[in-house]
Amino acid sequence: MHPAIRFVSRLTEGVAAAMMAAIFCIFILQIVVRYIVGSEWFLDQFGHLIDARRFGWTVEMILVLWLWTIFWGNAFVVRDRDHVTFDILYNAARPGLRKWLAVIGGVVVLVALWASIGPTHDRMKILRIKSSATLPVKMFPLYSVYFVFLAVVGARYGWRAIRALRHGAPTEDHILPVEQVER
Repeated sequence: MHPAIRFVSRLTEGVAAAMMAAIFCIFILQIVVRYIVGSEWFLDQFGHLIDARRFGWTVEMILVLWLWTIFWGNAFVVRDRDHVTFDILYNAARPGLRKWLAVIGGVVVLVALWASIGPTHDRMKILRIKSSATLPVKMFPLYSVYFVFLAVVGARYGWRAIRALRHGAPTEDHILPVEQVER
């Protein structure tokens, strides 16, 4: 793997890991606020030093981070071999036919994802006006990661189609050689 690609790969994995870590920390904060700060003991000892009602943002923040983690991870971190595939017919086909199935499949996914960017953007324009209930931000930036997902996954499948045209059908990493299956 080229060093620049490896660096970008590690960077995107780091971003996904940081989002998961933030989800965990906010979740722990929710537990502390709900069961310690909101307890009678805490109120008796410290009064209303910390108002538990001011932590409603944690629920929405976790939802936003989860949404970002899912789309970011699927765009940048999850590899093709990590996906569940239904490829019995694809794997049974001859290499020549498999090449064209990979090309057609890649182009179809690319076109479908990229063609949906415009209509999705049109439907999400309303989110530029709406604000989050508890976070100080408009809704559109919170959901903008979906456009990154559409663009990157579409490009990955387009690149897969180009590779299949140049080098033939990709070998599937999850298929065991016949010798290992028979043991």
